[in-house]
Amino acid sequence: MTRVIICDDHALIRRGIRDTLSDAADIEVIGEAADYGELRTLLRAQVPDVLVLDINMPGRSGLDVLHVLKDEGSPVKVLVVSMYPEDQYAIRALRAGAFGYVNKGGDPQLLVQAVRTVAQGRKYVTPEIAQMLVESLTTPEVENPHEKLSDRELQTLVMIASGKRLSDIATELTLSPKTVSVYRARVLEKLSLANNSELTVYAIRSGLVGE
Repeated sequence: MTRVIICDDHALIRRGIRDTLSDAADIEVIGEAADYGELRTLLRAQVPDVLVLDINMPGRSGLDVLHVLKDEGSPVKVLVVSMYPEDQYAIRALRAGAFGYVNKGGDPQLLVQAVRTVAQGRKYVTPEIAQMLVESLTTPEVENPHEKLSDRELQTLVMIASGKRLSDIATELTLSPKTVSVYRARVLEKLSLANNSELTVYAIRSGLVGE
């Protein structure tokens, strides 16, 4: 039996994932968490075989959680689920220690397959991610400017380009507005952009957000 903990800040998403996984006779959902704090409490009480982890959460993002678990030498195998397309976060998640990456908009049965694959200690990647990995190996000298951003800077870029105000971003990420402003300034500097309008155009052209 594969024991799973789900970590996602949206209750409806957690329910959908739980229902999907519970239909599989060999998978048992043993806990749910809405954020990093709740997840830590669960992990102190029991260690799952697989952690199904959302990327975009308030406070510590999924990428932050991956880095923490990796630094701690945690044996938990992490499957990242996200609303973001593979080309935005998949490679970052895998580099941070994830065993797989699944888009929330995909076939629910792919999630079951991914959990089983990860539980066996094998990586789960979609054909799209596999192609990206091959391209990154064969053309390592080609790098998009936003790939130089830190995980939090990229998250800030995407949220600004999606039309969110700095105050809203600060609330959602449980950061101070001043800290978010610092991230914004770093993004503008690293991408050689002047303002939010140029930042939004860059994000759309790079496929980081929809038009």
